[in-house]
Amino acid sequence: RYADRIKETMKKTGLTDAVRTGTGALDGIPVVFGAMDFAFIGGSMGSVVGEKVARAIDKSLKTKRPLILVSSSGGARMMEGALSLMQLAKTSAKLACLAEARVPFISIMTDPTTGGVTASYAMLGDVNLAEPNALIGFAGPRVIRQTIGKDLPKGFQRSEFLLDRGFVDMIVHRKEMKETLSRLLRLMGT
Repeated sequence: RYADRIKETMKKTGLTDAVRTGTGALDGIPVVFGAMDFAFIGGSMGSVVGEKVARAIDKSLKTKRPLILVSSSGGARMMEGALSLMQLAKTSAKLACLAEARVPFISIMTDPTTGGVTASYAMLGDVNLAEPNALIGFAGPRVIRQTIGKDLPKGFQRSEFLLDRGFVDMIVHRKEMKETLSRLLRLMGT
């Protein structure tokens, strides 16, 4: 049962769901921040994750603080059916409001960032960052290979492949992320 799986995962991870959000400062720059945790049911986006991301976007919009979201996800939480899929549209619509208000949004994709999270907010940043060799895509390579019946190009759906094709703006190692974010936020005038 899904409810039992949630309870077991909460007990095992100490988390209440797959994303943590809050406010803080990065090198003195006030920000709204969210980070997904793959340990909680594969970082899947269900109704709680979607609502927390939407509220983080609202907070960013209200306070005019830049938004930074770190994704690590297997996609939509299919156990929630249509409610899970609605989160894609909800988070994307909220980000459109943020863009209209000209509040910066930096998306960071870690390994893996796939499925509905990629199809919604993870690829909608004003700047999209990825960690080296991160798997990023909608469907996984195995599913695509089975669907088209062909082998995929070497490195397909890895961050370097996406950088070469303009889907990712920069590849940044985790130990260089804070400095890079600080520089980007200052360049964005925040």
